Order: sequence, then C-alpha cells, then structure tokens
Amino acid sequence: MSDEVAVPPVQEGEKVEAQVEEVAEEVVNEGGDSGKKKKNKKKKKKNNIKRIELIYPDEVYPEGEWMDYQQDFNLERTTDAEKRYLARDMEKQSEWNDVRKGAEIHRRVRKNVQNKLKPGMLLTEVADIIENATRKFTGAEDLTKMDNPVSQGIGFPTGLSLNHCAAHYTPNTGDKTVLKYEDVMKVDIGVQVNGHIVDSAWTVSFDPQYDNLLAAVKDATYTGIKEAGIDVRLTDIGEAIQEVMESYEVEIKGKTYQVKPCRNLCGHSIGPYTIHAGKSVPIVKNGDQTKMEEGEHFAIETFGTTGRGYVVSGGEVSHYARLPSDGLPQPNLASAKQLLKVIDDHFGTLPWCRRYLDRLGQDKYLFALNSLVKQGHVQDYPPLNDVIGSYTAQYEHTILLHPHKKEVVSKGDDY
Repeated sequence: MSDEVAVPPVQEGEKVEAQVEEVAEEVVNEGGDSGKKKKNKKKKKKNNIKRIELIYPDEVYPEGEWMDYQQDFNLERTTDAEKRYLARDMEKQSEWNDVRKGAEIHRRVRKNVQNKLKPGMLLTEVADIIENATRKFTGAEDLTKMDNPVSQGIGFPTGLSLNHCAAHYTPNTGDKTVLKYEDVMKVDIGVQVNGHIVDSAWTVSFDPQYDNLLAAVKDATYTGIKEAGIDVRLTDIGEAIQEVMESYEVEIKGKTYQVKPCRNLCGHSIGPYTIHAGKSVPIVKNGDQTKMEEGEHFAIETFGTTGRGYVVSGGEVSHYARLPSDGLPQPNLASAKQLLKVIDDHFGTLPWCRRYLDRLGQDKYLFALNSLVKQGHVQDYPPLNDVIGSYTAQYEHTILLHPHKKEVVSKGDDY
C-alpha cells in the first residue's frame, strides 16, 4: 500500500495556514543559514511481536468460545453451574489460564504468518516465521539462557505437510521445498505454557478448486467439537464426523472425488507435557466405548482426503520425542549420552525436530540420534502419507471440558 494520500483543493484561508506550517518546518543551522527543510524520515513500521505478558500485564488471558453441551444426559450440568464451577473448575483456573495464554499466542502467531503466506516461499521460511514469532511471544528466544527451557514456548514442531502428506512433516535444515500455487498445505502449530499445550491447525490453498475439500474438513471438525462433551462415547464423535465429511464432493482437474476421512488419523487428549495423553478421538465410527470426562483437555482434529483414506509412514524423518527410559540401559556412545542430556534439558517430553537441535549448536548428531531411537530412548515420527497424487486437508481446535460448558479455547476470527 502506498504512503501517499489524496489532497483536497486548498482554500484561501488554508493557504495562509499552510504557509505558516511551511515556515515552522524550516530549520536554521548553527551558522544562521535558513531555507533548509528537514527530510521527512519514513517511520519504521512497529513490530508488534513481543512477549505476551507485555500485552496482558495482568496475566489474565481471553477465554475461548463457550459452547453448551448438546447431549440430553448433560443438561443437568447447567442447572447448578455456579456451584459446580466454584467447587471443581476453580481449582483448575491456573491451568486453564495457561491454556488461554497459549491460545492467545497461537492466534497472534497464525495471524502474523497468514498475512505473509504466498506461492514461491520456501517451507523453511514459513517455519521460521511461525516459530520465531512463537519464541518471541513466549520469551523463549534462546533456550540456553532460560532458567527452565520447558516453562513455555513451542509445543511441537511446526507441521507444514503438503498435498498427499497429511501430517508429521516439517523441513529439515537445507530443505529447498517451495510452496506452490497448486499445493494444499496443512499448518499445524503447537504452543505450550507450563506444559499445557494448545494444538490447532488449518489448511492453506491458493487454488479455489480445493475449496470444497477444505470446507468438508472444517465442517467435520466443528461437528466433532459440537458432539464432544462429558460422558460422550468416542465412537459416537467419530461417527458424526464421518457422516459429515463423506457428504462432500470436490472436483479437481475435472475429476469428482468423494471426500474421505483418513481413518487411521485422529484427535487426542492432551496432558501436561504430553501431546497424546492416552485417549484417541476417532474420525470414523470405530466402536470405542471410552467416554470423555470432566476436566479433560482435547484436540479435536479431522483429516479429509481425495485418496484411499488411509495413511502410511514414509519419507525423511524430522519429528522426534523423548520416551520414558525406565528399565532401559544407558546409551553406550558418549555422543548419544551427550545428545540425550541436551534433549532432556531443552525439550523434556515435548516433541522436537532436527532444526531445533541445529539451533542449539548440535553438529553431526545423526548417528547418535539414530542410536537413541534404536535403543528406545527416543521415538521418531516419519511423515504420514496417503497415495501420491491425492490431496489431504486438516482442521483442528483445542477444547476444555468444564463442568458446565465446553470451551473452544483456540477459536479465532480466522477459523
């Protein structure tokens, strides 16, 4: 946008004012010379990315979107809401506020990158924009200088999976992959505060032929959110998601596809410093009679595809996470021991990627890393792919199950 603005015709009275202002702008130097005007310096645009505590000095963060529970057997929970809220929910207020803080950071980070995304960008550039903003908002710009590097910061590696790749792809150092106009990119971002993780994702496409694919998955995700609630069976959520997603069709390059759920991908419960805490929220009917419970923290995410609806592992690994080492022998290699200490000190049980090790100054660590994977100290997570030539989309929100209502904590104006 140009800095110039249209100037209306000057009236006689205004001419005098303009002349006075012009004289006032003249600068007399020390030698008495006059007639020189100050050059108008172009003001630098302020960078609005700063620690979130500076924006919210009282450290009370915005609540997400509140939703009533839909199920009949949950109706009684709204009749004595105030008492339940005070008795049970207030004890979790510190945790909820941490999640809301992470959610506010998540909204600001994605708004920052959404304004910049365009075809021709390197995926490493996209990841840097997202992760550097997250680090700045959380004050985790240099983990080596933090008293507690896992107190807040990035919750897991930034997912930038393209086309038939549905999840678990982020560029390793040196990756030259470019975002193209015809690509469908899933952007999956994690922010954590005191180990409480906000997990939310959306899909980017520039070509309108993919619009119905994105609409199907977004609708399916919000269906899952609507159906979620205390005492709800997980299979029932999956069944509702599947029904909605399969009701959509998309025409790509002249061929019509029914949108299918990726049946072996799912949402999940979230625990402190644990992105997958044990419960899986299916996106198809699977017979799981496990119920959601009061006070739980879930990521509701769905994946739709034009392919076969089933993903398999394949490609260069970028994602890793620490596993419990109880009962395992200590690594034999000195380099593996040193690397494991770096992982424990800077990430704990939070997922991380190879770029994060590079940033910490680790060098020539692949042999040691593979050794830790083989011995069971570290789990690797390869990219997850549908058939080549297919297109996958993802939408995801984090929800909190309060006694009286559910809170879609990561909801924003964008999705």
